[in-house]
This record gives sequence, structure tokens and C-alpha cells, in this order.
Amino acid sequence: MTPPVVLTVAGSDSGCGAGIQADLKTFAALGAYGTCAITAVTAQNTLGVDDVHPLPPEIVTAQVVSVTADFGVRAVKTGMLGSPKIADSIAGAAAAGLLPNLVVDPVLVATSGHRLGVVEAVTRLLPYALVATPNVAEAAEILGSPVGTVDEMARAAAQLAAAGPAYVVVTGGDLPGEPDAVDVLHGPHGTTVLRGARVPTRHTHGTGCSFSAAIAVRLARGDSVPEAVALAKRYVAAGLTAGRDWALGAGRGPLNHFVRVS
Repeated sequence: MTPPVVLTVAGSDSGCGAGIQADLKTFAALGAYGTCAITAVTAQNTLGVDDVHPLPPEIVTAQVVSVTADFGVRAVKTGMLGSPKIADSIAGAAAAGLLPNLVVDPVLVATSGHRLGVVEAVTRLLPYALVATPNVAEAAEILGSPVGTVDEMARAAAQLAAAGPAYVVVTGGDLPGEPDAVDVLHGPHGTTVLRGARVPTRHTHGTGCSFSAAIAVRLARGDSVPEAVALAKRYVAAGLTAGRDWALGAGRGPLNHFVRVS
């Protein structure tokens, strides 16, 4: 059976824990055929990001057009955009109907603290998103207000949904004071708090990329957004558990992408 095709539009990670590489691994692990449009090349490892080189916007657009002209892309996710001009080009592709079931992961700051995007770039894509998946730090950056409790996560999700996405998931796997890994989903039918066991591990690099990529795969397979989000949460938890004792790098290592969930 031919697998569903999913497209990721994001930056490259030389350590392969996040970005394009994490997305493609997630697509493969969940049974989709992954395609990509690279927005930027980064030099990074588990300790941090050493350099970022955004690609010309016209090259990013050319990749998107080339892939969507030949493959039957069923879902798209975006990650690090690299620059406002690249965001404009991707927004143009979305407006032209080239990016179905769009999942926007507003990557602004890497786990190491290195800035990888700008708020203005992310907000240009929100009106075209079916789902947006900011973590608490990204939601706070976009809205300009603190997001540090479950109630604040819920308010932030509703505020961000007002910018255009049908659904917003604010992720809070490392929310201080919470014993669980908490995510808050806001959609047309209200707000749902999703809880799961927190996995003790230093291997958390790429969790946001992998979460949004998993949502995109399940949307491509025909799941509803709540179903896709629930599966993605289980997938990331399983990946963290399977890779928690790895000895990869000296910093925040990657999760194990090749786990089975149902």
C-alpha cells in the first residue's frame, strides 16, 4: 500500500535530533513517506546551536512547489522558518492552497536558548494553520505575556486560536510545579487538558518537532485533530522512554524516534 505523503518545511539539524531530520524520522516511524523543504542550515549538537544560515526564500519556495507538483501531499508541518521573507514565501504557498492540513510548530528558541526564529515570521503563518503547537515559552513570546500555569496555557491557546488556527496545542512537558507532562488543546469545541506521565531524561532535544510531525502524519491518515494530538503525545512519551538511558552527546540528546505506538 502506498504510504501517505507528508511535507516538512523546516531547518536542518546537523545533530539530527530536531528539525528536518527529526521530522523525517518521525514520518518514517509512523508509516508516512516524508518530503522536505529546507529553510536553513544549522551547525548544532546536543550542547547547542553554533551557527544558522537561512537559505534564499526563492529556493525554499522552489522546493515546496517542486514537491507539491509531483507528490500527493496530504499534510504539511512547518518548523524553523529562518527569516520573515521565508515566512512570507511559505504563507504565499499556503494561500495558494499548496499546504493541506497545515501544522505550524512556531520554533523560536532552541532548547539551548539560541534564537532560531522571529515572532513576526511565525504569526504570518498562523491564519493558514489547521493546528499550531507552541510550547509555553513560544506562546509567551508570541503573546508577550507569561505562560507558566495550566490556566495560563488555556488562555494562551484560546488567544492564539483567535489569530486563525482552528486548533492550538500549548505544550508544557517541562512546566514547573507540575508532576505530569501537561498539554492544553483548544479548538472549536472548547479546551481540553491532556496529562501524561513525565519521563525523567536529559534526552529531550527535538520533542516539539517530533510532536508536530506526528500530528501531521495522523492528519494525513485521516485522523481528527484531537485524535492526532493524542497519538502524538503518546508517541513522544514512548520515544522519551525508549531513549532515556542513551549516551548520545554531552548535552540534551535526542529521543528514540523508532518506537511503535497505536
